[in-house]
Amino acid sequence: MLSYFRRFMSQTKLNSEPIHWFQSVPAAPTDPILGVTEAFKSDPNPAKINLGVGAYRDDAGKPFVLRSVREAERQLVEAQLDKEYSTITGIPEFSPLAAKLAFGDDSKVIRDGRVFTTQSISGTGALRVGGQFVAKFIPSNTLYYPTPTWANHLPVFTNSGLNILPYRYYDKATLGFDVAGALEDISRMPEGSIILLHACAHNPTGVDPSKDQWKELSRVIKDRKILPFFDMAYQGFASGDIHEDAFALRYFVEQGHNVIVAQSFAKNMGLYGERVGALSVVCDSKEEAGRVGSQIKIIIRPMISMPPLHGARIASRILQDPQLKQSWLEDVKMMADRIKSMRTALKEGLKAEGSTRNWEHITNQIGMFCYTGISTEQVQKLIQEHSVYLTNDGRISISGINTKNVAYLAKALHEVTKFDPIHSIMTLTFDAAAATVKTLKTSPNNDELLKLYALFKQGTVGDNTTEKPGMFDLKGKAKWGAWDEKKGTSKEAAQAAYVALVEELIAKYGA
Repeated sequence: MLSYFRRFMSQTKLNSEPIHWFQSVPAAPTDPILGVTEAFKSDPNPAKINLGVGAYRDDAGKPFVLRSVREAERQLVEAQLDKEYSTITGIPEFSPLAAKLAFGDDSKVIRDGRVFTTQSISGTGALRVGGQFVAKFIPSNTLYYPTPTWANHLPVFTNSGLNILPYRYYDKATLGFDVAGALEDISRMPEGSIILLHACAHNPTGVDPSKDQWKELSRVIKDRKILPFFDMAYQGFASGDIHEDAFALRYFVEQGHNVIVAQSFAKNMGLYGERVGALSVVCDSKEEAGRVGSQIKIIIRPMISMPPLHGARIASRILQDPQLKQSWLEDVKMMADRIKSMRTALKEGLKAEGSTRNWEHITNQIGMFCYTGISTEQVQKLIQEHSVYLTNDGRISISGINTKNVAYLAKALHEVTKFDPIHSIMTLTFDAAAATVKTLKTSPNNDELLKLYALFKQGTVGDNTTEKPGMFDLKGKAKWGAWDEKKGTSKEAAQAAYVALVEELIAKYGA
């Protein structure tokens, strides 16, 4: 008996050792935007500028609460509303108002009852619920996204259960919309695919298609029987006009597309932390909309149970009350106009500094963000030498610019871009080589042209850090691969090899 007791106690002691359940969990990579903010906060330079922030700031660099939001909140407090549970789809008055904002007050699909709309946890929540819905019910299970796109799109849709693939969107050469590349990629997408479209103020590039280009996109997408999934995070914030910014979505609906739309009220109402959004699905009939809604409710219930009250009550009060709505529209236009004025001021400031580069893309782009077109090395110089903080891809948030810092920013941007001897010399050499090649009786073969391109990029930019082109962009993939093979080659070595190759081509093919 004594030996049994000792054995029991020994086993009990062993079994009481703690289990370290989470010791194998690795640290996740830091968010690049949060990293920019942290570095900014720790910088003692009084002239520092944070151009990574994704929220509107006034001309003093402070967060801005809209007048209509303040008044709506005052009215809600005065009404002494309860805090009881809402419904799976949110407060009843919100969804119809959100749908009318997106599709228009006179929308036929709303009149016909063909739209199901639910309140969501801002735009991200709408994307996630919508993504899970299409992953469950659209057989292809594949969503195509523009390159680049908002970084959070990729994990949101992947975690929704979708396969995701890129299509061409941004043209780095023109700093504009690659309409030919986009149309070519879309024309090759399998029927039944899903395509992600930014309704306005594309994030992160600020590059939007023109109305004619939207019409062509609509035609090709419809011909290919592809389902459009719109992310509308900036309605009103892009142009200052809520109807102008809804053009693409409303045109697609008019053309007979079934669409899915994720709306956010973070930017256009400044309700960032209130997490107010909506998900809408345009169906073929009222009966179909009912069935779709029933399935979306089943997705929402175990995910969040139901969306919160306060932010949706603010948005509803603003959209219901004519005076509050007018005040809101005025503030939306004011915010958009300030963004536009800062774009103009920055471009003019660069010109005043003596910059000879083409900065037209600053004012051609629209919305909160601007793709500057500067290199990673130049970004690092801005950060290290001028305390101007931005992401490595050269994206800046225009809302971080104001009348007090725009001159400093223009000077800093000019300083890091004004003298780039390698780029200047190589550009001249490349242009001369290109002109010479055009006069040759026999054109260099494809391998030679790819080597020429790769050495030029390595000699001017350095290692390839760009995103690999989409699967349908065969020419782009070949160029990307040729450049990527030169990774690790110094700029000096690449320049020497480039010059040698040009000499070989001239000797081989003659002038």
